[in-house]
Amino acid sequence: MGRARDGLMNLQLKNKNALVCGSTQGIGKATAFLLAEEGANVTLIARNEEKLQAVLAELNACQFERSREQRYSYLVADFSNPIELKKVLENADLHFHILVNNTGGPAGGPIFDAKIEEFESAFTQHLKCNHILVQALVPFMKTQCFGRIINVISTSVKQPLDGLGVSNTIRGAVANWSKTLANELGEFGITVNNVLPGATQTERLNQILNNKAEKTGKSFDKVAQAMKNSAPAKRFAKPQEVANAIVFLASEKASFINGINVPVDGGRTKSL
Repeated sequence: MGRARDGLMNLQLKNKNALVCGSTQGIGKATAFLLAEEGANVTLIARNEEKLQAVLAELNACQFERSREQRYSYLVADFSNPIELKKVLENADLHFHILVNNTGGPAGGPIFDAKIEEFESAFTQHLKCNHILVQALVPFMKTQCFGRIINVISTSVKQPLDGLGVSNTIRGAVANWSKTLANELGEFGITVNNVLPGATQTERLNQILNNKAEKTGKSFDKVAQAMKNSAPAKRFAKPQEVANAIVFLASEKASFINGINVPVDGGRTKSL
């Protein structure tokens, strides 16, 4: 996962501590590796400890340059259980300068057919747990006059996506929560921004493509190609390409970027 040194962005994240949610796969994992490569101390957080241990071992085995002080660790928490998350945070060192909120999206399907429980579950995992993390981490950020909160959401914030009714709804709620936070925390040197991935090569995308193939009777490959063709780039994003935007927003160089949505979608979103 580690990139060659000539690919380094030189964002000067040495001595910065980052907490990365959903970091055992996909965009979260790519972000954790890039933050580490840029010099940050990285703490992974997810629900599967076995997978966390595997990613931690990968991080420690990476060949990119690493200072003696740089350290990696993990926390185990299930975001479907906010009370458990609170307990985990109560027993953790919360000296984090950077928070990357990144949680897997809700199951697909038309919004009309969605059960109330689906909305409640998604609201808990995405907004409640984001809020718990922010309330726990912001006090330290204020003492440092530096904080970066990056929420990985979806381009559905700008343009609802067909067949993702619950996701479209919850992503919009998180985006407005984020903008409100940006307005409140900016004076403390804390920025809050959203990264909106388009179709990205992750397990989540495979699930969406499989569901669409089953419902339409088309092959997986045909459904995938149609989705690729919907973007001017005519391909899917790599998780590392989304991570590039996240890690830049986590840096000092993004100090005056606050309260915005950044699509990383190859130009697919029709609105500005």
